[in-house]
Amino acid sequence: MTKVYPNANTAIAAAASFEKLINPCPSSDGNPVVLTVWKKSLLFNCNGFTVFDATGNLVFRVDTYCSGSKGEISLMDASGKSLLTIRRKRLSLSDNWLIYNGETTVNPILSVRKQVNRLSSKSLAHVTSGCASSSGNGSSPVSSPKSPLYDIQGSYPQRCCAVYDGDRRRVAEIKRKEPGVGGVAFGVDVFRLVVQPEMDAAVAMALVILLDQMFGSSKRFSI
Repeated sequence: MTKVYPNANTAIAAAASFEKLINPCPSSDGNPVVLTVWKKSLLFNCNGFTVFDATGNLVFRVDTYCSGSKGEISLMDASGKSLLTIRRKRLSLSDNWLIYNGETTVNPILSVRKQVNRLSSKSLAHVTSGCASSSGNGSSPVSSPKSPLYDIQGSYPQRCCAVYDGDRRRVAEIKRKEPGVGGVAFGVDVFRLVVQPEMDAAVAMALVILLDQMFGSSKRFSI
């Protein structure tokens, strides 16, 4: 079996350097962060994602129990600390989600809406800024229409997506992972997430989670 995570035992040690990923700043050579995303939880009887950096250290986790809270997903660091909470908007006719900082569920930082009419648009989803006030229960905050901060285009089932910012710069990409040693293909459950220095890697991973909720070919998380 092709090895997906070479250094899983160093997960806790990797957490100390995690701030470099979630607080990106342009590097001298402008290199992006390249992450390997595995659509599998490391915990038994869980759905989720496990994400490794270029050296094989664990940096992100999503572990969702079948008995978990409905409509809510937590993106954690290697040590299990919640970085972002993702919650479905209630009383919404389409796929609308809110992203909160840490474990809080008040004052969302981002709002993500699935593009319904795909015939007239290349977009999969639009990301706008959160509202200054919210009920805190996942209901739709009162706000005026906003220009998208990010536009996501491509095909998530094919693991070929790009995230564009307001200036049409490609700030993140989802790509198929190259075959491993011996030419063994990984399939769609193991893929790459390439994040440019201008984008927060944790936010990019949160968008991957939401794309899987909106367009994943397999059954959605039992949340």
